[in-house]
Amino acid sequence: MGNSVSKKIGITGQAGFVGTHLYNYLALQEGVDLVPFADDYFDDDNKLREFVRSCDVIVHLAAMNRHEDPQVIYDTNIGLTNKLIATLESEKATPHILFSSSIQESKDSVYGKSKLEGRKLFEDWATKVGARFSGLVIPNVYGPFGRPYYNSFISTFCHQLTHEENPQIQVDGLVNLIYVGSLVKFIFDVIAKDADSSIEREEVSYDFEKKVSEILSFFELCKELYFEKGIIPPLKDMNEINLFNTFRSYIDNAKHFPVKLLQHTDERGAFIETIKLGVGGQVSFSTTVPGITRGNHYHIRKIERFTVIKGKARIQLRKIGTDEVLNFELDGANPSYVDMPIWYTHNITNVGEDVLYTQFWINEWYNAEDGDTYFEKV
Repeated sequence: MGNSVSKKIGITGQAGFVGTHLYNYLALQEGVDLVPFADDYFDDDNKLREFVRSCDVIVHLAAMNRHEDPQVIYDTNIGLTNKLIATLESEKATPHILFSSSIQESKDSVYGKSKLEGRKLFEDWATKVGARFSGLVIPNVYGPFGRPYYNSFISTFCHQLTHEENPQIQVDGLVNLIYVGSLVKFIFDVIAKDADSSIEREEVSYDFEKKVSEILSFFELCKELYFEKGIIPPLKDMNEINLFNTFRSYIDNAKHFPVKLLQHTDERGAFIETIKLGVGGQVSFSTTVPGITRGNHYHIRKIERFTVIKGKARIQLRKIGTDEVLNFELDGANPSYVDMPIWYTHNITNVGEDVLYTQFWINEWYNAEDGDTYFEKV
């Protein structure tokens, strides 16, 4: 991805929505040594002490977003901040701290108050010990694998539309949004900047702004065209690609794929429509001899479809960071396809006795300098 640092980086809240994406992104960067963190470290002084001693950089993401009792949100978030600062002080550790605050700092909410006060506590600590601190004021974040009814209204909409539920708009306001992929790149760029002991408040720019109703209309189009008919919808820019990939991440892949195609046959042979596109891209065709596997890689932005038109294939998917493998059996006698979700490593194997014919479509031309292809066995 073009950047290289030599630092030991830990992430509190590593298992959360942003934490998982940041961890996976940092794992692709040269020179980064990731220091593992688990949520129970805050309840184990020895583990937390060892964690802060091991890090050159700590990204403090651990926080509570929602609870029926607002006071619990405030107490939890301030408590986590104070616990981390106390441990840093006891170990005389001065790593670069990055703190995920929120644009809700300026709003009258308990969550926003906890973020503003948390950032001030870290500023006071950094001033006292001469450490570097970056307070990141972050807009509304969305992206794949967020928790519905918790992380974002976008997570909720996508889950509802792919699980036979009907989304409802509570307030149709104009919302500033940043894709989680844009956010983790921003965080890494802050880490990579040369600085010794500075205290900074970083306003994280949003990718775009839209009304809630406009976003819901886009997702309803994704449901109608893609989820129900297999058509790739028109995607006019990278923001819409990111929204579409977010929508796709809420589909139950094990139930949805493979999708069978309509085959028209007569005395001349057969005719099958393999893909209908509202976007461009690149179509490829391959033959694979029996027993051979192609792939074992994943993408973090590309949309890709494998269509088996002759022979027998097994397509496998595994989400990065998990162990569950999805297996799909496809047979060219009944042509069908599987789409590759982002952040899922995937492969295709000829499991038949004849040559396998496969058509591949991907939504952008291949660029060797920016291939968006990361190798990892399923």
